[in-house]
Amino acid sequence: MIETVKEIARAAGAVILEVYNEPGAFQVNLKSDDSPLTIADKKANRLICDGLEKLAPHIPIISEENKEIPFKERKNFTQHWLVDPLDGTKEFIKRNGEFTVNIALIENQQVIMGVVYAPVLGELYWAEKGQGAFLQKDGQVEQLQAPTFEWTDPGLKVVCSRSHLNDDTRAFIEKLNQAETVATGSSLKFLIMAKGEAHVYPRLGPTMEWDTGAAQIILEEAGGQVLQHENQQPMNYNKQNLLNPFFIAFGNAPLM
Repeated sequence: MIETVKEIARAAGAVILEVYNEPGAFQVNLKSDDSPLTIADKKANRLICDGLEKLAPHIPIISEENKEIPFKERKNFTQHWLVDPLDGTKEFIKRNGEFTVNIALIENQQVIMGVVYAPVLGELYWAEKGQGAFLQKDGQVEQLQAPTFEWTDPGLKVVCSRSHLNDDTRAFIEKLNQAETVATGSSLKFLIMAKGEAHVYPRLGPTMEWDTGAAQIILEEAGGQVLQHENQQPMNYNKQNLLNPFFIAFGNAPLM
């Protein structure tokens, strides 16, 4: 299915770019949690959901922009799609290009497939469980390899959000040995580690499941890990509350 999912992600990216390239043509609305929503989010979501329903009508879809499915219904899901049609809406509005289309397949609370497309960058990432992680750009495909490091190494590159940097994150960075910070938006924070360009991403603030699923497996298949900050256990999906625990994502390194 992954080839079709890649096509769907590219098509959603094209729809987003149509809106992005006419900045005066879109209006920003606020959702109930005060997060921004644009017509690009809505158009991309509809295209992705239509495509996934045609591809696998038996697999339900959980998307940031769909009506929430009650837990009493989704707790029985053995498989489901997990979609963020436009991850990094704030970056989209700022017009810095750091936003992505995220599509993941979850099976028994674990990610087994992920596709991430960064439309402005022209970068398509994908991974399947046990099959490695890949990047396609400018017609070339490369297999991704996260960096190998020790936590005591000097100059580790720490990925930070452009929109979210709190005191706990600053304290984490200060414990490292002369760490450098790398700011970027959306799920690209996972992907620059998967490419070997950064070492660790401490997310000591709120995220939702659709923010992380697709990019998580790409980093993991590149040799990295994504673990809960509190107990160093794997991330689980389709929880009763779709809010993620705080987590640490990192390359090929021992547990802290």
